[in-house]
Amino acid sequence: MFVFTLFVLFIFFLLYKLMLIVPMREVNVIERLGKFRAVLQPGFHFLIPFFDRVAYKHEIREQVLDVPPQSCISKDNTQLEVDGLVYLKVMDGKLASYGIENYRLAAVNLAQTTMRSEIGKLNLSQTFSERDSLNESIVREIDKASASWGIKVLRYEIKNITPSRHVIHTLEKQMEAERSKRAEITFANAEKAAMINLSEGERQEAINVSEGQKQKRINEAKGTAQEISIVAKAKAEGMRMLSAALAVNGGNDAMNMQLKEQFIVQLGKILEEADVSVVPAEMAKLEGFFEGMEQVTHAVSSSSTKTNTVKGARS
Repeated sequence: MFVFTLFVLFIFFLLYKLMLIVPMREVNVIERLGKFRAVLQPGFHFLIPFFDRVAYKHEIREQVLDVPPQSCISKDNTQLEVDGLVYLKVMDGKLASYGIENYRLAAVNLAQTTMRSEIGKLNLSQTFSERDSLNESIVREIDKASASWGIKVLRYEIKNITPSRHVIHTLEKQMEAERSKRAEITFANAEKAAMINLSEGERQEAINVSEGQKQKRINEAKGTAQEISIVAKAKAEGMRMLSAALAVNGGNDAMNMQLKEQFIVQLGKILEEADVSVVPAEMAKLEGFFEGMEQVTHAVSSSSTKTNTVKGARS
């Protein structure tokens, strides 16, 4: 019974060594008597017990390797601490097994050295603004060197770029100066725009005032012209009516009476308003004055009569 049990266990051991199931996520490298035989893809496979063995197992999914932080010097002699992530995938199990001892460690070290080299070509400001081009350069350089390792570097991503404390303090001062500069420029532009708007407003105001004054003068001129025209017409009509009145019987006497009344009224006003009542001797002879006024009135009446006679003759 003991021998039978040993035999059954031996059979199971042989079957275990004979059959091999490779998972979907990896490939197995098989050696026969210490020599490479094949790379087994995912699936079920048979092996020769005691002759074939699984020497290496490789993950065929995309792998993410953390690149530890390291000190780098930029082109302008600024010390930076940079870390990142490298993404790679095993493309050839045989080269990944025999081309290099440890492709993961080799990829990380190569990423570090390449990153130091690429950052040394850039200034401090470029390391922040040109991350994409820096990542592409690192991937290109790593991919060239790792072609014989059976792996493919898909991409590289810089996680952090940390300058030293002194550099950070200097950058903060620079940023503060830039913000102050932009604020002053913005304030100056705003003040300039305000002055331009104010001058435009004053200019428009002056134009409006001048236009108003121009229109005012035009309106006043038109009003004065109309006033002169109306006054002239009124005077002409008054003269015409006066000449007509003088031509009627008794018109001279009426005009003489009207002139005498106006003279007396105006003389009374002058005497009331004057501080010193000094009257010339000639003005005391009112009778002679009125007689002179009658002669003037008679002359005006005669002139008006002649004018009407001439107009009638022309008619």
